[in-house]
Amino acid sequence: MTAELVRGQNQALPWTRLEIGVEADRALALGAVLVGEAGHALGGAEGIALPGAPPPPGLAAPGPPAPTHRLAVDLGALPSAATRLDLFLALPEGPGAPARFGALAAPRVLLLGPGGEKAAGFAVTGLAEETAVVAVELYRRNGAWKIRAVGQGYQGGVPALLTDRGVDPETARGLAADAQAHPVAPLPAAPRPDPEPVPAGPATPSGGRVDYTHPGRRPTAPAGGHPYATPAPAAPAPPAAPAAPVAGDASGWSMEERLHNQVWGMFEDLARTVAAYRGAVEFAEDRRERELDAVLDDPRSRTGQGAADARAAASERYETLVARAQEALDRDLAQLAAESQVVEPALPPALAGWESPVWHAYRPPEQPPLSVRLGDLGLPEAPELRIPMLVRLPLERGLWIDAGRLSDGEGESRPAGLRALAAGSAALHATRLLAVHPPGGLTVHLLDPAGSGAAAFAGLRNAGLLAPAPAAGAAGVAEVLERLTRRVDLVQMAVRGGARDALPPGLDTAEQLLVVHDFPHGFDDRAVTRLRYLADEGPAVGVHLLLVADRDDAAGYGPLLDPLWRGLLRITPLPDRHLADPWVHHLWTFTPPCVPRGSAVLETVVGATARARRPGR
Repeated sequence: MTAELVRGQNQALPWTRLEIGVEADRALALGAVLVGEAGHALGGAEGIALPGAPPPPGLAAPGPPAPTHRLAVDLGALPSAATRLDLFLALPEGPGAPARFGALAAPRVLLLGPGGEKAAGFAVTGLAEETAVVAVELYRRNGAWKIRAVGQGYQGGVPALLTDRGVDPETARGLAADAQAHPVAPLPAAPRPDPEPVPAGPATPSGGRVDYTHPGRRPTAPAGGHPYATPAPAAPAPPAAPAAPVAGDASGWSMEERLHNQVWGMFEDLARTVAAYRGAVEFAEDRRERELDAVLDDPRSRTGQGAADARAAASERYETLVARAQEALDRDLAQLAAESQVVEPALPPALAGWESPVWHAYRPPEQPPLSVRLGDLGLPEAPELRIPMLVRLPLERGLWIDAGRLSDGEGESRPAGLRALAAGSAALHATRLLAVHPPGGLTVHLLDPAGSGAAAFAGLRNAGLLAPAPAAGAAGVAEVLERLTRRVDLVQMAVRGGARDALPPGLDTAEQLLVVHDFPHGFDDRAVTRLRYLADEGPAVGVHLLLVADRDDAAGYGPLLDPLWRGLLRITPLPDRHLADPWVHHLWTFTPPCVPRGSAVLETVVGATARARRPGR
């Protein structure tokens, strides 16, 4: 799958041998510049790869101007002093060559893997009067190579581009002439239709030439004007306003599936636009640092008015780039906020927040939903925007509500009452899971050996929505774990043997949710082993785990429980920035669900769920 980059976005490179491809509708010249720490071309002209010249180490020689290019790069063979490789495109000289990039369709740059697979693409848009452009750069950061989409154009062409990298202006002009001097074959003319007989127009009194324009292609005559007069250029159309968001505007077989996919699309859009903003700001900071370093490295320009002007110019360019990135971010966030305002009221109970009016008309469903909402996700750049955090049902992994220290907490402190909040959060998640399953579709077991979670689960217990309470202490823990372990073994054997109908008649075939509060209190080594077994094998056969625990309390088991923590999805009872995104490397802030203060929605939902489960209903 090809990742489409936007200006300023970067991506890690998994290879040291790769190719950079170019696709355009007209012939373009391709070149590359090796850049050192000071932002200057490494070795002067020797660090520049141009058509027809010997390339630097690690680079192949670019071909003559053409609509497509493939440039091989071996990052491992580049000089050790090279910190960056800039790849640029330039308009060739000669008859028929365009005068500026704005007259062309946007060229596209491709990142190709060792096998030729397309790994990333970047359309170089937004160009106008430029005649040369740095399309992408490969740069080294902390020993690893990355690619960044740049799209920085130069109206002065290749000479301005090379001068900006420390090349002497006269040398830059000579190199540019060599790079752009290759002849460009003219584009083939469009096929002409067969001639049709056209009546000769009358000769003008002044003896002017006869107009042989095809009658079928005559433009509409302007009012009071000659029918063959050249029309005035049309005014540029104003930019189209973004389409109004619509709930369910995504692919899917049902409205529920379309809403689910739309929410995930909003999550991806937020991740992508923030990644582009951060990448653009990082690029602006790197560029400013390189320009300031260049001023300090040259003793002739280190002091005086020239140095002050150079620093001011670098700061101005930095502020311009950051302002453009902020403008794009604000535009995208405004569109996402408008979409959220439309989508949120349309979500069904399984995906809606507890403040949604849909819960006031709640009725137990006839079948389990596609997914369920665990809370909200957000990023620091958009503090007011919250994207629902959805997970598929049945759960593919267990949940762990962390009752210990939070990532956003100060130092090693634990907020007061965090354990009580964790118990209440577990009860709220269990209530939602019960409510979104059809009556009898989910059985909830509660293991609370110390009884510290009795108050949080009292509502579910009094409504009869929990399985019969086990014996107190370690005996009750062993009993419930033994029963669920046996169920996992029986269902696994039935599934593997193709004998689902051979299950014991008294076996509860509903999905099972085991809520373990205040783990590891009441657990011995045997019970811990069975809990790990349920966490690993249970989800595939309908046995799921909801664990409320402080990891520090289980430190006595050493690394024995590390696979358990890694296998569970960690959520928190308070907002916390801990959910890592391997796609764009964000740390998302998880906000747990909560019932609005003074609302009776929880009692309404629990009551309706309990009535639907009574015998005879």
